[in-house]
Amino acid sequence: MNAQGTAVELPDVTDTEALGERLAAGLAAGDLVVLSGPLGAGKTAFVRGLARGLGVGGTVTSPTFVIAREHRPARPGGVPLVHVDAYRLGLGAGTDVAAELDDLDLDTDLAAAVVAVEWGEGVAERLADRHLLVRLHRRDDDVREAEVRWVEAGGAADRDG
Repeated sequence: MNAQGTAVELPDVTDTEALGERLAAGLAAGDLVVLSGPLGAGKTAFVRGLARGLGVGGTVTSPTFVIAREHRPARPGGVPLVHVDAYRLGLGAGTDVAAELDDLDLDTDLAAAVVAVEWGEGVAERLADRHLLVRLHRRDDDVREAEVRWVEAGGAADRDG
């Protein structure tokens, strides 16, 4: 991946899942994946593929109402996945979304798991020195597009990723 990121066209949901599965091969415990995009863009489908690529067990569904869900590895030595949905964070008047995210103690999970945060752009980046940013868009013709890039703390694109 270059410093500008990689753009990928995703004609259907299986392509979105396949992208997550492919990217999982390059992830390890301690990695943070930040997902952004409107409703229906494919964030949860991407995480389903990520989970399959990491070899975790259980069904991956949106953790909208539980905020975070941990998926344990299906095989010994595998890497767990913590799937977070930040959509409902900060809904109260005067609520600090970053503080609510900190209350989940995800920084502790980061050391031992891959953490994927839906609706996390602008908030979750502070959990790690670098993160994989996945921006998903849904075009008028119902085809999804993804922009994928590693980003260093402070927003600079990672030239090594």
